[in-house]
Amino acid sequence: MSVITWDPGTILLLFMSGLTRASILFIVAAGLTLVFGVLRVINMAHGSLYMVGAFIAASVIQQVGGAASFWLALVAAPLGVSVIGAIIEFGVLRRIYQAEHVVQLLATYALILIFDDLVKMIWGAEYKSVSVPAAFVGSISIGDRPFPIYNLFVILWALLLAACLWLLIYRTGLGRLIRAAVEDPEMLEALGVNIPRVFSVVFIIGAFLAGLGGVLVAPLGSIGLGMDVTILIEAFVVAVIGGLGSFPGALLGAGIIGIMFSFGITVAPRMATAFVFLAMVLVLIVRPWGLFGEPER
Repeated sequence: MSVITWDPGTILLLFMSGLTRASILFIVAAGLTLVFGVLRVINMAHGSLYMVGAFIAASVIQQVGGAASFWLALVAAPLGVSVIGAIIEFGVLRRIYQAEHVVQLLATYALILIFDDLVKMIWGAEYKSVSVPAAFVGSISIGDRPFPIYNLFVILWALLLAACLWLLIYRTGLGRLIRAAVEDPEMLEALGVNIPRVFSVVFIIGAFLAGLGGVLVAPLGSIGLGMDVTILIEAFVVAVIGGLGSFPGALLGAGIIGIMFSFGITVAPRMATAFVFLAMVLVLIVRPWGLFGEPER
């Protein structure tokens, strides 16, 4: 049994590895919490959109090939998932906005089963893999230890996306409508704003983020059935810790979970997942509405 040397290099490397995981979690959880915050719908199919994004990315990269294939997938997959999200919102969710949460849960859970079968029909049940883009092959040295350049790209991309989402929500007209829809949708509708259109835009943004997360995670591991459930559970943990509906909460929650998992799997591999859920339980005991959330009115 090897002994871990807790020198500054090891700690920094584990911290950066945790940030890589946190980056993917933030991108996916941000879409999930944005949809809940505005639409008040817990979208169980959010992980399925993430999975479809990963499969679309794999198809684009394999069919196109070459150095530009990843960048094409980075655009095509989120846009394709956004179209799917628009169809879901118009065909399913728009009809159950006023329904009880259990009805929404059942409807979106049914979508998980539908997407699983569709993925099997289109891509098969075999696992797929995607190579790291040529521009990001290799590693940099962190404390005399290698850290993949692609992982650094994922972290930087998530930080850039966080900045863009902040600007969208707090510095644009659409962002003002989104925040107003969270606070008082009835008043907003009375002022003549097309609420269903705002809801559609928000859900499409959430779907786009899920698809983007699927593209970015594709070179980090295998792509296959079941990845939707795994990311959904982790994204819900992030959203619960940060506060459902809170964008800053999703950012902080993802950081907590990513770093806790990275250090936890090093210290006690069999307990790494338990540490994640322990963090959620502790937050729920102290603040049942999450770190940045607000109690339901």
